[in-house]
Amino acid sequence: MPPAVRVLEHELLLYRRVWRGSIFSSFLNPVLFLAAMGVGLGGYVSQNSGTAGGGAGGAAALGGVSYLVFIAPGLLASTAMQAAAGESTFPIMGGIVWVRSFHGMLSTPIRVVDLLLGKVAYICLRLTLVCSVFFGVMVLFGATHGLQAILAVPAAILTGLAFTTPIVAFSATQKDDQGFNALFRFGVIPLFLFSGTFFPIAQLPAFLQPLAVITPLWHGVDLCRTLALGTADAAGVLIHVAYLGTLAVAGLVLALGTFRRRLEL
Repeated sequence: MPPAVRVLEHELLLYRRVWRGSIFSSFLNPVLFLAAMGVGLGGYVSQNSGTAGGGAGGAAALGGVSYLVFIAPGLLASTAMQAAAGESTFPIMGGIVWVRSFHGMLSTPIRVVDLLLGKVAYICLRLTLVCSVFFGVMVLFGATHGLQAILAVPAAILTGLAFTTPIVAFSATQKDDQGFNALFRFGVIPLFLFSGTFFPIAQLPAFLQPLAVITPLWHGVDLCRTLALGTADAAGVLIHVAYLGTLAVAGLVLALGTFRRRLEL
């Protein structure tokens, strides 16, 4: 068995102890999000302004769909980002500083590159689970259009990977968890709020719109949304995939460097 697969096996054995709780939360979170924001808030907005966003202008801004249908793919991409951030911060710190399980692995024939690839593969599987469950809830809420909407799941996984590898690289440089507070407060939360998840970025101030367009979450949200709504075009999909894929690969290269500096004595 390749060493990287051994690392993945280790992570899966650990996950076997806690999968029941994570399945519950993975299912409950999308239900609460879509019920509160899509059905609750969306119904209130639609009742007071025709279609979410304010009459005919709001309908055009949201592609002529209900607020629930508009927001669900954005929440799918945002959930992938949040899951990726969670798996790429404290577990990495634990393996290096607290539990030091990474040091134990490296005392075997496993190399740093094997450790990194195995860990990223595990996070990819976790993203697959989280995104698949979220998409299943979207289907139950009637927030998808056509069979091509299933492609929003790999799009969300790619979005998560675009965050996973850079954050893993960052986590490997930290001596404690204080840096994670800044990461979530000034990175994850603002992206969640201002990258097109809850409203089109055209409603942002003009000077903020170019900043939103270059964020990885906006690319993920737009990719998932166009696929879920059946409005994707080949050129747009290629641009989003290339952008997110480049971030994921660049982050992996950077993470390999930070892991080696931190773990190779």
